[in-house]
Amino acid sequence: MTRRTLLIGAGAGVLGVLLASCTPEPAPSPTPDRSPSPRPTGSTIAPLAFARSRWASDPFALGSASFTPAGVQASARDALAAPVDGRLFFAGEATDADAPGTMSGALRSGTRAAEELLAAAEYGERIAIVGAGLAGAAAAARLSGTGFELTVFDARDRVGGRVQSVVDEESWPVPAQLGGWLLGAQDADVSEQLNALDIRTGSLSASLWKSTKGDVEPVADQVLTDAIASAQALPADIPLAQALTDAGADPAEPGLAALLASLSASSGSDADQASSWFPPVIPPAERTAVLGDLGAVAAHLLDDVKTSLSSPVSRVAYDDAGVSLGIATGESLSFDRVVITVPLGVLQSDGIEFSPKLPFAQRGAIADLSMGFIETVWLRFEEPLLVTDAAIWHVVGGDATIRTWFNLAPLTGENILVGLVGGADAADFADLDDDAVLAAAAASLAPFLAPAS
Repeated sequence: MTRRTLLIGAGAGVLGVLLASCTPEPAPSPTPDRSPSPRPTGSTIAPLAFARSRWASDPFALGSASFTPAGVQASARDALAAPVDGRLFFAGEATDADAPGTMSGALRSGTRAAEELLAAAEYGERIAIVGAGLAGAAAAARLSGTGFELTVFDARDRVGGRVQSVVDEESWPVPAQLGGWLLGAQDADVSEQLNALDIRTGSLSASLWKSTKGDVEPVADQVLTDAIASAQALPADIPLAQALTDAGADPAEPGLAALLASLSASSGSDADQASSWFPPVIPPAERTAVLGDLGAVAAHLLDDVKTSLSSPVSRVAYDDAGVSLGIATGESLSFDRVVITVPLGVLQSDGIEFSPKLPFAQRGAIADLSMGFIETVWLRFEEPLLVTDAAIWHVVGGDATIRTWFNLAPLTGENILVGLVGGADAADFADLDDDAVLAAAAASLAPFLAPAS
């Protein structure tokens, strides 16, 4: 089998599955064993292993990461985070004004909500935490051992929330990360946890920009930073795409479109929606990848804390006497105070009914903020598609769905490619079946096929 015949056209049916409310959680599909991949026939893609995410359609997430749309103030996150009547406390990356949409933002928000609860609660009270993702785990770690009767509820059958590591040494030499896994400058809190647990990370650097016609000159981030700087001097916020247009750039130009696709794949937001006053963080030239079981961070923080999995909370009723949680199984449980860490997408969908309704300021914040979409596909091959030290691949031009790829071979020695798609394209991507995902991957990777051998 040559590298060129490995990816041509539509996908064949191999097997599949991403920084917490009524269909089953998407799970990784089974993956083939480590035997040599079959020779493709006609138009097939035949990786040794395949995994993909479906966060946009996951009822316990309904998206991947929050972002601030144009015209919305960052103070909306503070309004969302505000405690309600000393009974309800809110955490999650959407409540962190400093680093929204990040794993560190989730961790910090959990600790912050726990501190607010500690200031209001009395020794021995019954406390519930809704959500066992990073925010819920951080809150639980802070409240554990402080004299409360503590219970964590999660709708999933696992902890970690929007962090999901597929640990299968036979199929994946490193865990396939279907949620958050790329760290930036804002993720110091996560790095601290990883170091404490001796979870390996590595650096992804050197980029490759290609179209079907060959190598393409990279587009510098400066075009984005200049447009943002100009827009931030305006009297009113405008979308990032408009800021680029006003600065004389064309967001549809293939090179810039590839850069914007990379930005969307890291933030979940499209340029025609994202704020210029509070823009998404531009991905750095060098990324840090988590190469171990990232889910172990949440599991470690939840150690010795009573955790009830497969227990989606559908109703939260609160008054001066306490809080009643309605579990989807039909149970109703009483607590003195509750920390709620479900994703913004779940709050926006009314996945949890609040009685009485949340205050106007909080409901306004939930409506004003936006949930972004990021979907991931992992592929492992018998042979490299292209021998290169470049770890970050950009697809320029054409109609490729996946325009950002990470080549893990220089870092791990394994022929693993990870594709990311963000924004509205990711929402559509989540609805594709596995064959269509493989077809999209084949079309997107076509510019990187090595010459026939």
